[in-house]
Amino acid sequence: MSSPENVSQLLVKWGEGDQAALDKLMPLVYSELRRLASNYLRRERQNHTLQPTALVNEAYLKLIDQKSARWQNRAHFYGVAAQLMRRILVDHARQHQAAKRGGPSQERLSITSAGQLGEKPDLDLLALHEALEELKTFDAQQERIVELRYFGGLSIEETAEVMGVGHATVERDWKMARAWLRRKLD
Repeated sequence: MSSPENVSQLLVKWGEGDQAALDKLMPLVYSELRRLASNYLRRERQNHTLQPTALVNEAYLKLIDQKSARWQNRAHFYGVAAQLMRRILVDHARQHQAAKRGGPSQERLSITSAGQLGEKPDLDLLALHEALEELKTFDAQQERIVELRYFGGLSIEETAEVMGVGHATVERDWKMARAWLRRKLD
């Protein structure tokens, strides 16, 4: 198992243009990226056409395009990966919805409690994405916390590290954002 320091060092070297660092990095982070992808897809519809490996591969292609990225640490890297996976899934959902226009409409499912935000397996990703985009217009920090926690699967501590804020700030904003999203999506 790789140490977080080793991953962070490789990220810095890759950010400085060392291609060999990227070649060493990917085997070290692949299992975590696969876990992120599995978490995302667990919340998707049962008949989703993307598999975790395909989602990781698409995210990987976007990650290696981040040539000028200045990675702060491994949590920052996973946060960016989570954001890319969310965008890929939203794009995929839009394409899927466009392909079935004229067919049965997709019902927007409600979130019955704020604590269940990460536990709804068939939550409408487009509805959640639209709600997060609205949340971002008046509180970008809360939107980013939801993205890192819900989509990225980061802990409170990792989220605080990525965002450069305190643990208590993340906890407070996480609770407020979940409550707002519950009201918005119900």
